[in-house]
Amino acid sequence: MWFSKHHKEVLKELEVAQSTGLTTEEAQLRLLKYGPNKLKSKPKKSIFCLFLAQLQDMLIYVLLGAALITLLIGEHIDAIIILLVVLLNAAIGVIQEYKAEQAVEALQKMSTPKALVRRDGETKEISSEEIVPGDIVILDAGRLVPADIRLLETANLQIEESALTGESVPSDKNALDVHEHPQTPLGDQSNMAFMSTITTYGRGEGVVVATAMNTEMGKIAKALDEDILELTPLQKRMEELGKTLGYLAIGVCALIMIIALLQKRDLFDTFLLAISLAVAAIPEGLPAIVAIVLALGVTRMSKINAIIKKLPAVETLGSVNIICSDKTGTLTQNKMTVVKYCISNQLSDVPSEEMLLTASPDQREMIKSFILCSDATHDNEKGTGDPTEIALIVLGEKYGLKKDALNKAHPRISEHPFDSERKLMSTLNIEGKGYRVHTKGAIDNLLEICTQVLINGQVVPLTFEMKQKYLAVTEKMSQQALRVLATAYKDTETPIEPCEMEKDLTFLGLVGMIDPPRLEVRDSIQKARRAGVTPVMITGDHKITAFAIAKDLGIAETIEQCITGAELDMLSDEEFAQQVNNYRVFARVSPEHKVKIVKGYKAQGNIVSMTGDGVNDAPSLKNADIGVAMGITGTDVSKGASDMILVDDNFTTIVHAIEEGRNIYNNIKKSVIFLLSCNLGEVIAIFFSVLFFWPTPLLPTQILWINLITDSLPAIGLGVDPGDKNVMLKKPRDPKESFFAEGAAFRAILGGILIGALTILAFRIGLMEYGYTLSSKDIPQYPLTYARTMAFVVLAASQLFYSLTMRNSTQSVFQIGLFSNKFLIGSIIVGIFLQLIVISVPFLADAFKLHNLSARDWIIVIALALIPFAVNEIIKIFLRMAKR
Repeated sequence: MWFSKHHKEVLKELEVAQSTGLTTEEAQLRLLKYGPNKLKSKPKKSIFCLFLAQLQDMLIYVLLGAALITLLIGEHIDAIIILLVVLLNAAIGVIQEYKAEQAVEALQKMSTPKALVRRDGETKEISSEEIVPGDIVILDAGRLVPADIRLLETANLQIEESALTGESVPSDKNALDVHEHPQTPLGDQSNMAFMSTITTYGRGEGVVVATAMNTEMGKIAKALDEDILELTPLQKRMEELGKTLGYLAIGVCALIMIIALLQKRDLFDTFLLAISLAVAAIPEGLPAIVAIVLALGVTRMSKINAIIKKLPAVETLGSVNIICSDKTGTLTQNKMTVVKYCISNQLSDVPSEEMLLTASPDQREMIKSFILCSDATHDNEKGTGDPTEIALIVLGEKYGLKKDALNKAHPRISEHPFDSERKLMSTLNIEGKGYRVHTKGAIDNLLEICTQVLINGQVVPLTFEMKQKYLAVTEKMSQQALRVLATAYKDTETPIEPCEMEKDLTFLGLVGMIDPPRLEVRDSIQKARRAGVTPVMITGDHKITAFAIAKDLGIAETIEQCITGAELDMLSDEEFAQQVNNYRVFARVSPEHKVKIVKGYKAQGNIVSMTGDGVNDAPSLKNADIGVAMGITGTDVSKGASDMILVDDNFTTIVHAIEEGRNIYNNIKKSVIFLLSCNLGEVIAIFFSVLFFWPTPLLPTQILWINLITDSLPAIGLGVDPGDKNVMLKKPRDPKESFFAEGAAFRAILGGILIGALTILAFRIGLMEYGYTLSSKDIPQYPLTYARTMAFVVLAASQLFYSLTMRNSTQSVFQIGLFSNKFLIGSIIVGIFLQLIVISVPFLADAFKLHNLSARDWIIVIALALIPFAVNEIIKIFLRMAKR
């Protein structure tokens, strides 16, 4: 019961000093003792369970039934082949599902929350899984609590604990509280912070007392454990498509059975034929192929610094036409540098390269106030914390004012943390025998609470004229795209409450700093625009500052395309929605405004991507079609609410992700259309043979073999296609667009008809070589076997070659590079090799009832197999001519 002990007693029991934390060696020993700090999830399915899951399908049951019947009547070879096909299909499914599971696990590891700890006397950011009992953890607004913690220090700390207590209102925390009653409810344990709860306000420090399954959250881990994998809308559409095709196939099979019975064909052969046709007609590999293509695509996206948390986001990315992006760190370098300062109404430049400069008394007071009112650190050219605060600390170092020395001389005893509504932060520090309030923040907010000003060492009343001069200097800096920050102070004899700090202050001065645009962003913005995607900047900066950066990057052209949060508040939701498409820059906005912006754009039918990094950004990220959290500066709350995380916080990564998302969707579409063409070809070849009372050109086992080849490697090869280099020259995809739009249905039907017709033609040519026609009666077994071999080769090879032309709907395969998709080429080679093996190896040829072909017939079947490929390539020529 850690909540009933004084924090000094807890530190002693856990053998750790608050000021230094654990040593690295001790942390490693405790990690070995207690294990990783993560909750146990549901046990992973074994390979055997995955295999059994693949067999739980009605069509598989039918095939197994057919195998049993063939076995009972003595057709052992047919039974073995059917079983082998079933097992191979299941094996491929297991491999695909395993790969998808591995990809999701890899993404989980990449998006594991981070925690700030003190080890070896230094503040470090580590994976929350590495947290051990005894670690000193630092909490700030927006950070997930990584373990159960006994608080040691708190400053206005509030934690949202609804996951544990059900209370929606954040709980106030106080490290000095001690709860002696052993039955104190979790919600009343104000000196504790619990794993997986969220810091919403203030800051604090604590020592870890429990990790993993020993935490309060660990006790209810089973209730919290959820399945990670879920079907995406695309996968659901594929399932619906599969069911529709299934009903059609059953109808066709029933029709074949009726026709065959009327024609007095052998009942058993007809039964097997109908079953194999059903399996051939239904692309049962669709869900697995969609899953593996999505998983591989998501893994590929993680390599370009975009972690996709939810698979539906991949589909949505292809439709995004508005990117709402934060300015700082996303469009800019997030390396703030103070370049100007203003004291006593005098604007001066800060030398860029020089160090150890001499500060005037007024300048010294201003810099000192800025540094003491900062939480950032900077050491050995590396900083942690807010970039603005790091820039202030670097400014102090230039003038010989070190943060560590100032903190020791003027310890902080209280604070009023920054929030987006006040746009101010205040601290109370010891100053001589008394205390001093240091406040920094937005100049317009700060001037409202200042009554005096320090000029040449003298404190004088702050007049209206002086305020106007400072605002004029601010305006001048803003026009140069500088971010302006001001500071003030107040002396007091006794400690005061945070609510009393920001009153009757003495104004000290202001600084102007710049965060230069990322070098690659300008090109990315042009690329997005060419792709029909409109970039929009959202920032808390002044309107003029925001416009200066936006114009430089090519986001906005005129100041009329900018609107402030105050102007936004004057518009109703309906009025704003009607005008929203006119704006490219939103300045001086709060996180609450972001929701209004998202809803406004969505009301006009736009598909919106919104970036965010703070606790208050969570609602806008959830409202957006694609919520994008910052990987570096983002809080755990924003990451939890997002669909995608930018590892590098870079706008360019969003554009790359949209491009990748478009190509992934197109690749899935190519795989599906290819599979439907192949399956339709098989159905046509069998159905018309039965309908016109011709000999069947293919046996059930041959269809199953071909179906196995065409349902796996070539389809996956199309799914991992490098993609269309010109995909970002096209408009975003309409999310309501049919899967068979842009001629996809025509290509599927044309391909199917050609493949089916050519299979029958090859069969006819094979019979004619022995003096028979399709209408001949009592054809001997040898000519029939030879003709079926020709049909078998044409059906399989035409599908393999046809996969090449499916790579692009208008461009020739030679334009995009015949060998640019090595996986697909490999699939085709493997497919042809397997066909040769099954025809050439005597015991396989006997099993599948095939016969080796003459050199002349090999030329014929290869020529026939190339026709669907050639026809589609010729159609593309006419399509390109029509576009010109």
